[in-house]
Amino acid sequence: MGRVSGKVALVTGAASGIGRGAAVALAAEGARVVVTDVDEAGLKETVEIITKAGGTASAHRHDVTSEARWKEVVAAVKDEFGGLNILVNNAGIGIGASIFEMSYEDWSRQQAINVDGVFFGVKHGIPLIAASGGGSVINISSIAGLQGAPGLAGYCATKGAVRLFTKAVALECAQAQMNVRVNSVHPGIIDTAIWQKIPQGGGVGALSSSVLQLPEGANTIDPNAIASVGAPLGYAGLPADIAAGIVFLASDESRYMTGSELVIDGGMTAR
Repeated sequence: MGRVSGKVALVTGAASGIGRGAAVALAAEGARVVVTDVDEAGLKETVEIITKAGGTASAHRHDVTSEARWKEVVAAVKDEFGGLNILVNNAGIGIGASIFEMSYEDWSRQQAINVDGVFFGVKHGIPLIAASGGGSVINISSIAGLQGAPGLAGYCATKGAVRLFTKAVALECAQAQMNVRVNSVHPGIIDTAIWQKIPQGGGVGALSSSVLQLPEGANTIDPNAIASVGAPLGYAGLPADIAAGIVFLASDESRYMTGSELVIDGGMTAR
């Protein structure tokens, strides 16, 4: 009997990285999982991993910045599985640039995915969770939502928004006695493909010393190299490390937690 057996979970940004790790872990613990992303090829791979392991999963292409699409996806989950118990708002992007050089287009795009996407998920997902008997919402923030970093001000703004939005929604759900818990997860340096997707503007070197802490002369972003100097444990985490925290928050083991922050960062914020 898995820790989330009989539950239905929706995970956004599940084509790779933390989203895929969360979907696989939730399925392994008995949840029926709906995975969404704009990367359809990656979604297919995620579903294959889950089904080959004996789990149940379905996929939907999903631009989290579209409220209309959110309505469609939530309706599809209800039609397919009859309800929803777990929502993991994971979809996000990272754009590294000096705030004085960042374009409004990049600022707005990052806000739309990282903040608006979570807002739409909460707005349209929680009513179905409540109608399904209750459950858990896990919003993926970052240690960048807890502390600032030069060159990442735009990203910090989005992740800080997710942190406080989570707390306010948790209180609203508790006040309304919806039986829905809402918590945030704050990963540190995790070895995922997002590091290769960060637009750098002036190049990796422009941000290496103050932001990404890359070794001198590095021309690619290696999360383990960053973690070796940035994380007290000395190495990058894996998607499975974050997924373990997500499963905990999704399960009844965390029944008395809401509005909380689960920090999984190798000690980075302990300083």
